Amino acid sequence: MTIHSQPSRGPVAAAVVAVGAVLLLALGDLAGANMKVLAPVLGIALVASVAYKILLPWRSQLALIIFVIFFVPIKRYILPASLPFQLEPYRLVVGLVFVAWLTSLLIDRRVRLRSTAFDAPILAYLLCVVLSLLANPHRVAQLSTDVVKGLLFLATFFIVYYLVASIVTNRHDLDFVVRWLAGGGTVVAVSAIVESRTNFNVFNHLGSIMPFLHFTGSTDLSRSGRLRVVASAQHPIALGAALMMLIPLSVYLARLTRHKRWWISAFLLLLGSLATSSRTSITMLGAMLLVYIASRARDLKRLWPAIIPLIAVVHFAIPGELGATFKAFFPQGGLIEEQKAAGNGHGRIASFWPAMHNEVSKDPLFGEGFSTRIVTPTPSTPVPNAKILDDQWLGSLCETGLAGIVTLAWLYATFIRRMRRASRGDDSPRAWLLVGAAAAVAAFAVGMFTYDAFAFIQVTFLLFITLGVGAVALRLPATEWETETAAATVRKPRHGSPIGLRPLPGGHALAPDA
Repeated sequence: MTIHSQPSRGPVAAAVVAVGAVLLLALGDLAGANMKVLAPVLGIALVASVAYKILLPWRSQLALIIFVIFFVPIKRYILPASLPFQLEPYRLVVGLVFVAWLTSLLIDRRVRLRSTAFDAPILAYLLCVVLSLLANPHRVAQLSTDVVKGLLFLATFFIVYYLVASIVTNRHDLDFVVRWLAGGGTVVAVSAIVESRTNFNVFNHLGSIMPFLHFTGSTDLSRSGRLRVVASAQHPIALGAALMMLIPLSVYLARLTRHKRWWISAFLLLLGSLATSSRTSITMLGAMLLVYIASRARDLKRLWPAIIPLIAVVHFAIPGELGATFKAFFPQGGLIEEQKAAGNGHGRIASFWPAMHNEVSKDPLFGEGFSTRIVTPTPSTPVPNAKILDDQWLGSLCETGLAGIVTLAWLYATFIRRMRRASRGDDSPRAWLLVGAAAAVAAFAVGMFTYDAFAFIQVTFLLFITLGVGAVALRLPATEWETETAAATVRKPRHGSPIGLRPLPGGHALAPDA
């Protein structure tokens, strides 16, 4: 709930929480409780009670979700709790915000569920998920625990999408969310660059400042003798994909604010993505460039002279990365032969026809059932029943059939088409946000061909948040950006304020200074 409905009760509730936290801390100390866990939790409650006016607005809660997604590695840290499932911080935060939103929907008329331009393909995809389960009752019954877990993951993604689409109602809140995405991604990118140079991952040491987090371990991967960085992601490929998707948001902020720091942010995101030595991120970059060329070719031409200096900076910032990337695309014997060899048992080309013959052929329309392909051991399924495909489109075809991938492609295609169509003839910064969101989603869709995208939660969250950002930008009129466009055209002197012009009351026009 928001703080506006009962403003007089806020300070009282805050005082009660603060006093209660202090009392519980004292009682815990006397009782000999584990203060390493109790003290930080009560400290967070105390800070929340004091800063409730900052934390309770909806956009602050969205920022909290983004913060946890970026800076508390998923699958690497859990909260101490005696539950039948691992309680990860992102689950707790998303769950609490969702409950607050759901409660507000019931009691606050100002809070409502908003429809979006993409409800039809979303509902169609969810229907295909349900039909895939109904078409495979025996298989679903045997793997019920894993299926329920998969459905909860899927629900969480769409909850975040509708949270963004419903809570963000104006341009300032939209820019606030975009800044958190681009800024948070930039911090992760810097940590990835540092990791590539020092082999030190700061995200593996959060327990030293947050003792209530239990570290479950991390995996080190390499390619061509180089460490593949993971930063706060589950895998180098997922990290490279996530950072690459955030570049268009930094470009939008650079165009909106005319501040160089956002161009620096875009460059750091690119460096962080390249540091993963991921071929997927390079193909995603190509997909994004195609969208920009198709939508903003004239503006893109101005950036061509920066390519050579950019390559030089990449070479010195991440030594050996360009060579490693080249070898990744052109390995000894050829890329296709490498994938056919399937030395790890799941090469993309080597696994395609077996998956088509053994899995897809059983039910080409609705597949084997959503979330029934178990590729890694789980508590309920210790022996995997399928191989890793490194191809999300093929994996979705196996699980939800043609119906599932057609509706998923419908969602992506509709989003990209609507974003590009709305950007035509729009000279405001809004057009750059629309095209940027389209480029990010197109990149994710292309990247799905080369890794199991939905298995990596952080980057999938970023996809659905980007979809939500695009839905809001599409709903808001371009006039909400006109003030910034007019202000950006005002010539500024080297020292002082703009010369000769001043904004009229309301900020919608410019007039000569007296």
